[in-house]
Amino acid sequence: MTEALLTRIAEALERRFPAPLQAPDFSAADAFVWHVAPDRLDPVAAVNRVDIGLLIGVNRARDTLLENTQQFARGLPANNALLWGARGMGKSSLVKAIHAEVLRRGHALKLVEVQREDLPSIGRLLRLLRAADARFLLFCDDLSFGHDDEHYKSLKAVLDGGIEGRPENVVFYATSNRRHLMPRDMIENERSSAISPSEATEEKVSLSDRFGLWLGFHPCSQDDYLAMIDGYCKAYGLNVDPDTLRAEAIEWQATRGARSGRVAWQFFTDLAGRRGVTL
Repeated sequence: MTEALLTRIAEALERRFPAPLQAPDFSAADAFVWHVAPDRLDPVAAVNRVDIGLLIGVNRARDTLLENTQQFARGLPANNALLWGARGMGKSSLVKAIHAEVLRRGHALKLVEVQREDLPSIGRLLRLLRAADARFLLFCDDLSFGHDDEHYKSLKAVLDGGIEGRPENVVFYATSNRRHLMPRDMIENERSSAISPSEATEEKVSLSDRFGLWLGFHPCSQDDYLAMIDGYCKAYGLNVDPDTLRAEAIEWQATRGARSGRVAWQFFTDLAGRRGVTL
């Protein structure tokens, strides 16, 4: 056989029977991103996040999640958490800010981000983390399931863990716009067309019940929206006349048709750019 043919055969065998995944140097970073094909954990040198003090209007969720995360980082029992609710209200920002705050308080904790489409590989990731001498916060942003979506079955490996149980050194946090992780019309359609309506969606809806913490995020008030912008201005040393700032901020949210932490940051980014301030 030719050398080229042998190379193709070797590559095909490697894809079909990949070499065992080697754990990375977990001391190289405090955060990692899980990738597949091939399986690997890539270190993140600088996590994109905001200071926990800049997150306005989510005090109850902040305090509850911080306490739960600190318990876990200290080796104590802790719950998986589902952060659900309004778009742009800081769900993913809070998870990343909590991680930074726990590190600042002297606790060792690794953040591992998992994409929703990579959930079928979660079992392989858990086997890797189970053997590691570290504690891991698994994080999946914007988690939801649609029609004929089987990814939710893979998530049970994290939440229930099968006969092995969830690794003692792993906790799972997810964010979603949906409380039950699936569209309401999907729930209603399956219930109305099923022979046994109460059982038709039980498997999928009960997935959210497996999270020990449910933290709801709701649209912010105008006062909270303005307080967010004021906090950004102070944090970045941007001095603006209060009346001018208020008028421009209200006009901005009116053109967007919504108020949220994301809209507040987008307004501040525009404001900083117009004023020549580097973020």
